[in-house]
Amino acid sequence: MAAIKQITCETAWQMLLDNEETILVDVRTETEWRTVGIPDTSQTGRAARFVSWTDEHGTANPYFADRTTDGLGPDTPILLLCRSGVRSNAAAELLVSMGYTQAINVIGGFESPQDPAAGWKAQNPSTEYHDNL
Repeated sequence: MAAIKQITCETAWQMLLDNEETILVDVRTETEWRTVGIPDTSQTGRAARFVSWTDEHGTANPYFADRTTDGLGPDTPILLLCRSGVRSNAAAELLVSMGYTQAINVIGGFESPQDPAAGWKAQNPSTEYHDNL
């Protein structure tokens, strides 16, 4: 399998601004979205997709691929984001294996436990907190 492309949060944000076909998919759990926050992509004119890779117990989401790729072509840039970049990389690997050529992992993730100043939440002021998604 080809190596998954890895990009920073800053590059991901610029891709979202520059290419109207690019979509951001947050693969964290619902609990993480509610308690930590979610990326606000309203400046792009497109909503992010929120599709958990696993549930809070680590059980794989059997609908992940269908819900993530619904309406997307095989060459659509799909930016995958999780807390640290691990789950999102696994999700990108799955999508690439399915023929999605532009499944890209956002390194550092939303919170970047390795370097808290490097994650989406710290780098991008467009973070919101929601009780209802």
